[in-house]
Amino acid sequence: MIPYNKNLVKNAQELRKNMTPEEKHLWYDFLKKLPFNVRRQHNIENYIVDFYIAEKKTVIEVDGIQHTSSEHQEMDAKRDKELSKWGISVLRYSNKDINQNFNAVADDIMAKLGVTFEDLK
Repeated sequence: MIPYNKNLVKNAQELRKNMTPEEKHLWYDFLKKLPFNVRRQHNIENYIVDFYIAEKKTVIEVDGIQHTSSEHQEMDAKRDKELSKWGISVLRYSNKDINQNFNAVADDIMAKLGVTFEDLK
């Protein structure tokens, strides 16, 4: 069973209330329509992930500009490696991708999840 850290619940709730514009866009305009339960700001081990689809063991991360620094890239790689130990794959998209290539992001997510437009709610 994938560990759930109760100490992160309050932080996760705050993050849900204060999603970035790009997270909101992805959530309201696409992820809510998927035929799976998508959890927002869900905690796994010592991490809070942006979106988690348990049925597909997939995390979707929306990365701001800070994730382009080498320090953040190293932390992200470590986090992705930790999550992979639980069989979880991580899909990462930048804010720029969400803002400028939204349809391509949605297409990529659907392809990786094995979903078609007909499957959307």
